[in-house]
Amino acid sequence: MKRMFAVLLLLATVPPSGTEAAGARKHLLAIGEEKGYRHEAVSHALATIERLGRETGLWDTTIRTDTEALTKKKLEYNAKNLNDFDAVLFYTGGTLEMDDEKKADFLSFIHDDGKGFIGVHSATITFTGWPEYGEMIGGYFDEHPWLTFDAPIIVEDPSFPGMAQWPRAFVLKDEIYQIRNFSRDKVRVLMRLDASKLDLNNPRVHRMDRDFAVTWAKMYGKGRVFYSTLGHVTENWDDPRMQQMYVGAIKWAMGLVDADVTPRPAPAPQP
Repeated sequence: MKRMFAVLLLLATVPPSGTEAAGARKHLLAIGEEKGYRHEAVSHALATIERLGRETGLWDTTIRTDTEALTKKKLEYNAKNLNDFDAVLFYTGGTLEMDDEKKADFLSFIHDDGKGFIGVHSATITFTGWPEYGEMIGGYFDEHPWLTFDAPIIVEDPSFPGMAQWPRAFVLKDEIYQIRNFSRDKVRVLMRLDASKLDLNNPRVHRMDRDFAVTWAKMYGKGRVFYSTLGHVTENWDDPRMQQMYVGAIKWAMGLVDADVTPRPAPAPQP
């Protein structure tokens, strides 16, 4: 029953006519490779993303645990490369095996070709020694001061695709990353932690501005970039609200829907 409800909810977000219904399915490359810490949720997360693409009829997913396809070079045996995809999703970690040519192709795929990128959870612990990647995604992991906890989350932009189903303020058990090299001047924050409900005396808290972004969207050249720290807890991938969030993110990243991602300053603290 829960799964049926989730499917109906997701299908309800797909318009019956227009470019989404009339056009061919898009193609998503989902990478699930990790170097260093391993996340148990990766397999279920990518399987869920693949299933959602089929059930909504919006995209087909190629799942890889390597970076072979992250190139524009022709590959042997007609294997797919970046030219075959509309967006790339990373549920990754550490320094992946990519040479300078692959890195340039990957960034060009987003920045110059106007394709999409979706970063899930540990995507911000990926390529921490590659500044251009950090600029593309919007920041890097800087510890998780509260580990996995009942996170008090505020939705800043319910108008963004896949955000409307969340309450404006809610609690979700997940592992929330603190982000460095992050600035609201460069991203549109969609969700943040409610700092008034956090233990700010935790010695691992480094952001003195109390700005703990959870989810954001941004432009990178012509391309669309979405990132959310949500997704560490395997069970959360069965939550229809989370599924709808990532469906909305993928639709936006692939250009199926539009949204205003103009950066905005942090809201003024409530009295």
